[in-house]
Amino acid sequence: MISLKKMRVRGVQPGDLAQVIEIDAGITGLRKPEYWGEILGRYGSGRRRQRFFLVAEADRRIEGFAIAEVRDWEYGMPPCGWVFAIGVRPDARLEGVGTRLLEAIGEGFRRLGVTKVRTILARDNHLILSFFRSQGMMAAPFIALEKDLE
Repeated sequence: MISLKKMRVRGVQPGDLAQVIEIDAGITGLRKPEYWGEILGRYGSGRRRQRFFLVAEADRRIEGFAIAEVRDWEYGMPPCGWVFAIGVRPDARLEGVGTRLLEAIGEGFRRLGVTKVRTILARDNHLILSFFRSQGMMAAPFIALEKDLE
């Protein structure tokens, strides 16, 4: 069991990447070190005010991560926060890790004047859908469109 008092949410550091890759591989079944290296370069730098790559750490172990950014004026919509990745170690679920990460992302968005957060996920991903719904997120008035390029 994780002590929420000992858990802190902070910006990712390069030394955290191996644990982030491990968490993601445990969730998806795929190891993607090149992908995560690119994400670290794009979102892990504190120089990027509108991008967030956060980790939840307890006792020097990364328990989860979240990645988000502010998107500006796409399709004429005002700036909006987008969460595009969140992952928690399976043995740390139901411990408040995901909630703390999402709260920290929300605080960052509010500091930037953003008042809405969105995400997109697979319709059949019941675990993450339940998590986001438990955080007060609901279906948005948008539809995703796709085209098979094969």
